[in-house]
Amino acid sequence: MSRRKITVVGAGNVGGSVTQRLAEKNCYDLVLVDIVEGLPQGKALDLVQAGSVCGYDSSVVGTNSFEETAGSSIVVITSGIARKPGMSRSELVQTNTKIVQSVVKEIVAHSPQAMLVIVANPLDAMTHVAYRVSGFPKERIVGMAGVLDSARFRSFIAEALQVSVENIHAMVLGGHGDSMVPLIRYTTVAGRPLNEWCSNETLDALIKRTREGGAEIVNLLKTGSAYYAPAASVVEMVEAMTKDQKKILPCAVSCEGEYGFDDLVIGVPVKLGSNGAEAIIEYALTPEEKTALGNSAQAVKELCEQVDLMMDKKS
Repeated sequence: MSRRKITVVGAGNVGGSVTQRLAEKNCYDLVLVDIVEGLPQGKALDLVQAGSVCGYDSSVVGTNSFEETAGSSIVVITSGIARKPGMSRSELVQTNTKIVQSVVKEIVAHSPQAMLVIVANPLDAMTHVAYRVSGFPKERIVGMAGVLDSARFRSFIAEALQVSVENIHAMVLGGHGDSMVPLIRYTTVAGRPLNEWCSNETLDALIKRTREGGAEIVNLLKTGSAYYAPAASVVEMVEAMTKDQKKILPCAVSCEGEYGFDDLVIGVPVKLGSNGAEAIIEYALTPEEKTALGNSAQAVKELCEQVDLMMDKKS
């Protein structure tokens, strides 16, 4: 049985960690791409050598060009500059738009049937760029944000309540950033609603820390940003698609009427399977939740409009 080819674009901390986790699954042929000469080749060689210890035979190829990525089933785009301390997601837009545009054009040329998982920030805007540049159906382009945000929320809840993260189910919607919307009514601990477990003050603190989760790590690291949890989140999405799990995860996709949004990329619950984002699951929202999601959508829309202006000037 032939192995699925998966390309990871960007051999930095996120891309390297994604490639390592996928190699350890022992069921993919992996290609790691980066513009820095030697970097993807060195990491690929290191990962191949780790296989003899960890017990996997995955093929891992490092390259500076896209020729070896041809025929990829899934392409994970992690390339782009990382957010620095004090830098807003908006400030990332100009540089990362150019990078994502360039990468997506290469992918379309070499793997026209691929599904794309976008990790570059600002996440929602970069997913919008990929959707617009690729011309792919919206089902084949998903942004990794809600899985990570929900993972952070779950880990903070587990720490606060001193329970296993496996007992916690959470769903975080909206844009990836300060305007994300944790759905408290749909967040449960061992089947019980979260608000039965803690005070409103604790709940507010958990939500605040989740919204600032990325910035907290950036400020601690001083240089660079989170990569272990983002990589794990990407791999969960990739596995849901390659194994046709029909797993419902919060992902950034283009909405065409769902939740009242038209032609807008935003984080919503998505059924991920072999065809990509196979369905958007619509939750019943309270007026307050609708308002919060609408505010988040407005912030994303403004960022996407900024991106469109930049791209239209270039074309």
